[in-house]
Amino acid sequence: MNIALVGYGKMGKAIESIALASGHTVTTKVNSENPIETADFQDVDVAIEFSVPHLALKHIHFFLDHDIPCVIGTTGWNKDLEQVTHKAKQLNRSFLYASNFSIGVNLFFKLNEQLTSLMSQHPSYHASLEEIHHTQKLDAPSGTAITLAEGIVSTSDRYTNWFCPQDHNSIKSDSSLVIEALREPDVPGTHTVNYTSPIDTITIKHEAHNRSGFATGAVVAAEWLLHKKGVFTMRDVLNLK
Repeated sequence: MNIALVGYGKMGKAIESIALASGHTVTTKVNSENPIETADFQDVDVAIEFSVPHLALKHIHFFLDHDIPCVIGTTGWNKDLEQVTHKAKQLNRSFLYASNFSIGVNLFFKLNEQLTSLMSQHPSYHASLEEIHHTQKLDAPSGTAITLAEGIVSTSDRYTNWFCPQDHNSIKSDSSLVIEALREPDVPGTHTVNYTSPIDTITIKHEAHNRSGFATGAVVAAEWLLHKKGVFTMRDVLNLK
């Protein structure tokens, strides 16, 4: 499989290492020195995009316009997801996105929903979220934390939205689920869900040790997407219903 890497920072280099070890070829690398408009996509089977939020949407539209199957790992652009999904379906393109490509995190998403279903029967417990990432991460809260929060909000009757003190666009209400977004040096990603009552606390936690899990999941997603048409997520890749 010929892969284009769009964004060639730490994640792009980690994905390249996994892709080459898996027998694939990286034919194109897009970065500030080789922008997407001038890059050669002629022999590309799939593009894997891990760049920055303010460029991601432009890259996505480029892939859709040029019929290049794409795996999108950048977060922070999801306010435009409905528009992008509509365009991908209308043009019959191949588009796969996720807030996190780690296989472990996606299993954690499912565990989070199952725990929420159990805890909704016990009103003395109050949920909260905490995420910790490296100081270079630009968006807060993380896309992973938002996915966890949406899993709780959609499963529980108690919470109607999420609120993050570090996100000036979020609005707090009495029924808000609180996300604390912390930034510390050299933290690949840690997400914790707490259910606290007056007598005890139940906690589930996912801690990434390095970027390899994200890179591996992105390559697995690209392999899965090849020769498919439609809009997909890691739930489809992992068959998590």
